This record gives sequence, C-alpha cells and structure tokens, in this order.
Amino acid sequence: MKRTRSSRRRGAHPQHTASEPRAPFILRKLSTFNVLSEAGLEQIEANADTILAETGMEFQGDPEILDIFGRAGCDVDGTRVRFAPGFCRRTITATAPAQFIQHARNPANSVQLGGEASVLCPSWGPPFVHDLDRGRRYASYRDFIDLVKLHHTLPWLHHSGGVVCEPVDLPANKRHLDMLYGHIRHSDRAFMGAFIGAERAGHAIDMARIVFGAEFMAENAVLYCVSNTNAPLVLDSHMSGALKTYARAGQPVACTPWVLTGAMSPATVAGTLAQILAETMATMTLTQLVNPGAPCLMGSFASTMSMKTGAPTFGTPEAGLLVLAAGQLARRLGVPLHTVGTLSSSKLPDAQSQQEAAWGLLMSMFAGANLINHATGWLEGGLVTSFEKTIIDHDLCGKIGRFFDGIDMSENAQAMEAIAKTGPGQHFLGSEHTQANYMSALFRPWTPDDNAFEHWRAAGEKDAGARANALWKSQLESYEDPGLDPEIDAALQEYIAARKAEKPDQDYY
Repeated sequence: MKRTRSSRRRGAHPQHTASEPRAPFILRKLSTFNVLSEAGLEQIEANADTILAETGMEFQGDPEILDIFGRAGCDVDGTRVRFAPGFCRRTITATAPAQFIQHARNPANSVQLGGEASVLCPSWGPPFVHDLDRGRRYASYRDFIDLVKLHHTLPWLHHSGGVVCEPVDLPANKRHLDMLYGHIRHSDRAFMGAFIGAERAGHAIDMARIVFGAEFMAENAVLYCVSNTNAPLVLDSHMSGALKTYARAGQPVACTPWVLTGAMSPATVAGTLAQILAETMATMTLTQLVNPGAPCLMGSFASTMSMKTGAPTFGTPEAGLLVLAAGQLARRLGVPLHTVGTLSSSKLPDAQSQQEAAWGLLMSMFAGANLINHATGWLEGGLVTSFEKTIIDHDLCGKIGRFFDGIDMSENAQAMEAIAKTGPGQHFLGSEHTQANYMSALFRPWTPDDNAFEHWRAAGEKDAGARANALWKSQLESYEDPGLDPEIDAALQEYIAARKAEKPDQDYY
C-alpha cells in the first residue's frame, strides 16, 4: 500500500482562520528515545521466545484457531499453543506490512500508519461521561454523538475513534450499529470497527463496504480493529473472532496485550516486556496465518498498579519505560506500534490528570508510536470520558505535535535579514518579519490564560477546566456537518434496521 506525501503538523484556534490546512497526522521529525541496549533487546526477545516455546499461550473458545496453528506446525495441546523459537518473528516479518494507509471517506483525512507518522485518537470505551455542568453520569447516545461531533472539530486530533463513550441507553447487543453509523454520518475522518466478536466485526465490514464500495475495500484499509489479549497469555473467542474477520477482509488489527504490572504481568518492567512481546507476536502471527499480508500492529497497553490499593496507576516512570521499550521492539519487528496516550486515574480535569496525561503522551510519541488511542478525554482509569479534559488534552496534542515538527531551518526561519534590519538595542515587535510570521511561528493553545491578573479576575477567575467548559460548548455550536451521500445514508439505515430486526434487544453481550 502506498505512502502518503510528507505533511507538516499545523493547527490553529477555530476562531482564527489558519492560513494552511490542518495535517491529517503528525509526521515526526525528532528521533525516538531508546531505553534498551542491543543486548537488552536481544534478551527480551529471547525471553519472549522462551515463553512462547515453553509456557505457550491459550486460545480459548475457537477451535478453528487451533487448527490454523496446528497446520502451521505449532504444538497444540488442548487450547494451549506453543511456538518454536523464532517461528512467530519469521512469520510476521515475512508478510506483515511495515506501513499502510487507513482511508477516510474524505481523502484529505486519510491517515498513514507506520514510518514516522503518529495518529492521535480520542478515548475509547468509558461507560460514563463527565462535564462540569452535569457531573458524572452514565453515557447516552446523545453524549456519543456530541463527542463524535466535538472530535470532528478538533484540528489536533486525527481520527474519529470508536467507542468514544458507551451509550448505555441502547441495547448492548445492537449499539455497535448505531455507533458505527454515528461515526460515518457525523464525521468524515477514519474510524474504528466493532471489536467484540465475529458478528459485530462482520457488521462493521458490511457497513464500510456500503460507504467505500466492496471493490475499493478489498484492496485498501478503511477500518481499524484492536484485539486485546486477556493477560497473562490468553486470547478469547470474542477477540479472536473479530481478529479473523478483519484479517480476512484485509483490515488492520492492533494486537494489544492489556496489562497492569504486578497483576496481569510480573511486577518488573523487564518481565512485563517479555510477556507483552510474547502475547503480541503470537496474536500478530495469527493475523498472518489467516491472511498473509494483512496489516497488523504491535500493540502495548501497559501501565502499573498501586501496590497499596490494587488500583491502576498512570503517568508513572515504569509505564514510560514500558512504552519506550515497546517502540524499540516494534521497530525491530518491522511493524507499526499501537499504544495509548493521556491516561489518568484522576476524577476531574485537574493537575493530576494533566501531569499524568502529559507524561503518557510524550512517552508514546518518543516511543515512535504510530497510532495513539486515548489521546483525549480519559479520566478515572478509563471509566469516564470528560468533555473538559477532551479540550485540555487537545491542546496537549497540538503542543506535542508542534514539538515533534522539530526546528524549522528554512531561510525565513533563520531570520538573518530581520536581525540585520532591527539591529542592536531595538525590538522585533514591529518588524516586517514578526508581522509576517506571528500567526504561525509560535504554537497557540486554546485553554491557557496568559493575561494579567486583573484581566483574569475581571473575566471571572476561571481555571483551565472552566475555560475548557466554554470551549467545548463553542466547538459544538460551530460544528459543520460534513454531509453524507443520501443513497449511502439510506442504504446504511436499511442495513442497520435489518440487523436489529434479526434478534431481540439484550442489555448484555
């Protein structure tokens, strides 16, 4: 699949028209940060091979997978599969693409996955939402649509995501259809498919074929799936069913262990890394055995837990080391890296939430992550999507994106003529160079208040959360419908109605 053109990372406040269009993804110009030596990487890889060969991995509830592995020469014992040393790495590197494009229905919003590109996605999966007006509450479909629309307006996000919140007012066994429709109808960015089970994955593929056409989809990635392992060392049929369905359709799967050190993996970074690598390699190997050449990503969702309470913790030094090392391991495998961003266990968009968010997103970017899920909005260990934190995190996304642009060394940026014209003891405020560059030379975030104390007090003494509250409302008011072909819209609605009529509503999966 072909590489997109190089693109610079740009953005501006919506009230100030940007002179250039926003970029569909970040194209990193800074180097990745390595935390493991060559010897350390080789040791982790050897340990992962030992885990796969001696302990193996369970594939539960899916006899077809056991047959696939058996025919490939793996040691299958009940639901336990063991892999010869080197088998998984050879299988992955032989056919898995290093880079590909996920197409959006608006081609300007298609994203590159792999290489130096980083794609930022909103939070995924919380059953609750929070804003400063209505507080914490169960999410509804209205909240879901408001978040899709809000994300669509944010220039420093790149992807519409998936379950941006869980609309619990809809039947659990059918709400995936409404969520998929919401992304397609109210945004023209790339979006995720349904992750749980082969049937829901099949529905996502059917709907994508209506939007993109079966012929185009047969040759291109238009959906995105995450297949989470049940750490330690288990893949269940809900995840494997979706994985097989997407892989057979040539759609990308991020094979992602979800671990908390000390509970779902060893308490140490090195031990956790070996387990993560073993789990993701076994799962990526499955994608290549199902359909050689199907896009897949090495996934790592790894954080720590409090040894006092057992609660998940985020923004920790160990979590940073885990993602940085995962980036090195993914580059050695030659596949894109999927990971996570602005995670926080805070209950409000406060100092804790932003300290943890900034640490997490920076570490993932320095790891060279190609798709970063949960880049905005995540609170309370993933139970909540916050409207205010979405806006504050969005500023962070823009700031980090601009940082990874690196230093502009063009003739204009060197400003030698401006320095000569201004001369000693003068200022640059009125210079032609400043007037020509002030709109684009420096990043301009939305939420900070850098006015004098008196102006801040006169404006109501608002903190960042209060300012973000006004901003998300303003963004929703300024939302512009991207539109959808009426024939495609009608076909989607007819398909959804037919699928819903096939079975009674259920409030469980």
